Formats: sequence, C-alpha cells, structure tokens
Amino acid sequence: MTEAQLLNRALQAVMNRHTGEDPHRPAWHLSPQVGLMNDPNGFIQLAGVWHLFYQWNPLACAHGAKFWGHWRSDNLLDWSHGPLALAPAEAYETHGCYSGSAVSDNGTLSLIYTGNVKFKDGRTAWQCLARINAAGEVTKAGPVISLPEGYSGHVRDPKVWRHNDVWYMVLGAQNLARQGKVLLYRGQTLQEWTLLGEMAGAHLNGLADFGYMWECPDLFPLDNKEVLIVCPQGLAAQEKAWLNTYQSGYFIGKLDYEAASFRHGDFAELDHGFEFYAPQTTLSDDGRRMLVGWMGVPDEDEFYQPTISQGWIHTMTCLRELTLEQGRLRQRPARELQQLRQQHAGLQNVAALLPELAIGQAELKIVPTGNWSACFGNLLWLRCSEEGLQLSRRNRRSGETEHRYWQGKVMALEILCDRSSIEIFINDGEGVMSARYFPAGPPTVVWHGEATLSVDYWQLRSCMVV
Repeated sequence: MTEAQLLNRALQAVMNRHTGEDPHRPAWHLSPQVGLMNDPNGFIQLAGVWHLFYQWNPLACAHGAKFWGHWRSDNLLDWSHGPLALAPAEAYETHGCYSGSAVSDNGTLSLIYTGNVKFKDGRTAWQCLARINAAGEVTKAGPVISLPEGYSGHVRDPKVWRHNDVWYMVLGAQNLARQGKVLLYRGQTLQEWTLLGEMAGAHLNGLADFGYMWECPDLFPLDNKEVLIVCPQGLAAQEKAWLNTYQSGYFIGKLDYEAASFRHGDFAELDHGFEFYAPQTTLSDDGRRMLVGWMGVPDEDEFYQPTISQGWIHTMTCLRELTLEQGRLRQRPARELQQLRQQHAGLQNVAALLPELAIGQAELKIVPTGNWSACFGNLLWLRCSEEGLQLSRRNRRSGETEHRYWQGKVMALEILCDRSSIEIFINDGEGVMSARYFPAGPPTVVWHGEATLSVDYWQLRSCMVV
C-alpha cells in the first residue's frame, strides 16, 4: 500500500471517530484519537518545544503495522497534534514503523526507528532514519543498520544520544539462543554505525538467564552513574514482584564506552502497578531527566478494555521527573502538573469518617498512620499495612481478583486520578503503582479503617489536545 493510501485510511479513521459521551476518555493524560496507541517514541525538547511521538495503529484497536503519531507542547500540559510522522509504506517497514527515538542533528529533528518486516517463516528488522523540517514534513533516509549477524529478527527500539561529540545507540535484541541482550553502537554520523558489542543482557555482568528478549532500552547519565532502563520479556513471576506478563525496570552502573561494557547492580522494577511498559526518557532544557511510559502491557488483557467500543485504546502515563537517590531511582510527577490544581480541601480524620471524594480528575496527598484501605470507583482497592501496599482489582477477562504489591514502610502517598487511570507515588517517588480501571459512573474514593489520615485534595483541570 502506498503512503498516500495509508494516510487516506488514517485520515478516514480519525474523521469517523466516535464523538459521543465517553466517560473513560482521560481529561489530562494523552490518548489516541482513534485506534491503538502503545510505546512513547521520540521524546525530546527541541528549541523549547516538547515533541512526543507514539506507536499508533489508527486503523483498528489492534496491534498491526504501526504508524508514528506526533504531539507537541510548549508546557508539558497542553498538547497539539503534529502532522503524522511515519507511515509504514516502504519495503523496509511494511509491517510497522516500530519504536525509536529522536535527536537534534545540528538543529534538525531526526527520528531513528525500527523498520519491521515479516515473512512466512520469520522476520527481519532495519534501523532507519528520517528527518523533519520546520514545516513538519518528513523525509525518510531509509535503513542505516541492517540485522546484525548472530541475532534473530527481534532487534529493535533504537535509543540514540551524543557523548563527547560522538553518536551512540542502544538496541534491544534477541540472539539465536533466545537470550535477551542490549547492543551498543557508535556512529560519527546518524547514517554510519559500528557495532561495539553486547553491553548488557542475559549471561552478562553476573546475570544468568534473564529473559528471551530485552525491549525498549534507554541509557542515560544520572548523578555520575549510568542508568539502563529496559523491558525484559520472559522473567518468571515472583511472589510479590514481576507479576505482569512483561517487566519494565532498570539497572544502575557505569558504562565503559571503549570496551562496550556496563557493570551494573540488580534489576529493579520501575512501576509496581498493573499497567506500565516501554518508558522513554529525555533531558529537558533545564537539566531534568523526564520520563513517560505506556499505561499498558502487551499480550495481557488489553483487549477486554471497554474503550474499544468507542474506537480507541490505551493512554500514556503522566510525565515524571527522575532522580537518583541512595542508589535507587525516584520518580515524581512533573512539577508542571501542579498547574492543573484547582479547588483544594484539607482533611484529617479517622479513615472511615472521611468524606467520599470525587476522583474523576483529582490529586490526593495522604499522610497515613496505621492500617487503612480505600476503594476507587467501586473497582480498585488500595490496602495499606505495615508490610506496604496492596492494589487489587477484578480481572476483566477471567473475573478473578488480582493483586500488585509495593513492600516497605508507607510514609506518604501522592495519587493522581484521571477518569480511568490511577498513578500512586509512594514516599516522594520511592515507588510507583499505575493502573487502568473503568468505573461505571463518575468515580469516587471511599475510605475504610481506624487509622488517622491527613488528606490534601485538589480537583484538576483538563488538558485538551487540539
């Protein structure tokens, strides 16, 4: 199918989108106009403007040949649609313009992404380059890296950065023994790359078996260390950790650029909730390391979500700031989000005596003492005890109750609510639990227990995408 035909079909899908009342459409999180959205891509601030691209199938609520959609913002709050960035029209990307990153190449916004091609008996992948001019017009330069020898067709998700005036790239990969790896490349230009070797993965740096594929790698410096974010597939669930189908987490270490060696510590989960995957970071103009993730998990229960009847599925997480403190990543809501706050109420009482609060668009800051629980939208239970937090809901596919856990002493919570999602920040960003849920009506929170809670409550304004 030609690019013009693909663009016409995408435009038709947007024009035919549902326009009726949609109680689950987020008020201040990013979501697709139509179809399926997943990984954030090309997250960058360039000349003061934020760009966030995203994996998008505008033609169906299904994983198909992905396009790249495009949002822009001046303030990380209010976003506008940019022109469609990539459509899978070329021979090297016929089964999707898969995930990647964006950089400024002498002031030119440049996209590096995976072109995916499937055959009857396998698949292959190329790492591709495209450039966007000031008018938003995209020129594809085509493949710049072919499939390296010794790896399956599962090589994808390039993240590119500049270090000492040289380009570097990490790639998620699977070798022929079905072991997940991260490959490190170096380039003098964005079109000429040399494979330096495997910098991390299964059977490297003290790891044993550690998954059959590592997706969406992201390497960046923080507080004189390097942090490698990655999404390993194939990790066995533990009793109270690694409970999603695929995991998203990080290693902290030090990269030897010359030896392509990354000595690191243990793997730690980024988010302990039900929905979080494929995060991507960027460095802001004012020096903050910012993160956004997909509030979903592939190959789980996504296609039982009711928004499909409205013609769309999935949202992004809120924007988050990362810091490295006492050897662990902390995630805090981007400080810009405080500008969403409107009416405020301060409450303090025994949990069971606190009033029911509307949480369709709300922020809660809670200082707890003792054991207590709260029910959100009559669907999602949060229980706090000396052991930590338990988040529970009924699985939409099986009907069985499922749980996620954060273990440790809970001293403070910040909970961001947006119609069909909740993000729980624990102890000033020490932990996070993100979840989607789909209340039958305007959601409220109901409190239970004898513990005394201090609660700051704000209603939040909407952020429309125009």
